[in-house]
Amino acid sequence: MRNKKYYIALDDFERRVVVNCLNEMRNSLIAKGKYTDAVDEVLLKIIDAKQKKFKVIYKDA
Repeated sequence: MRNKKYYIALDDFERRVVVNCLNEMRNSLIAKGKYTDAVDEVLLKIIDAKQKKFKVIYKDA
C-alpha cells in the first residue's frame, strides 16, 4: 500500500519556526533519554524540502 503524501505551503518565517520547534522537541527528548528517530526524519524532510513557486487563486463562492 502506498503512503499518502501531504504538501503544505510555508513562507520563510513559518519554515524557520517549524524547524526551530522540531529542534527544541528533539533536544527535550535527548534530555529525557528517549529516542529521537521520528523527529529526526521529519526535521530532515523539512530542511531538505525543495522550494517551488506557485500561484494561489482565490475565487468567491
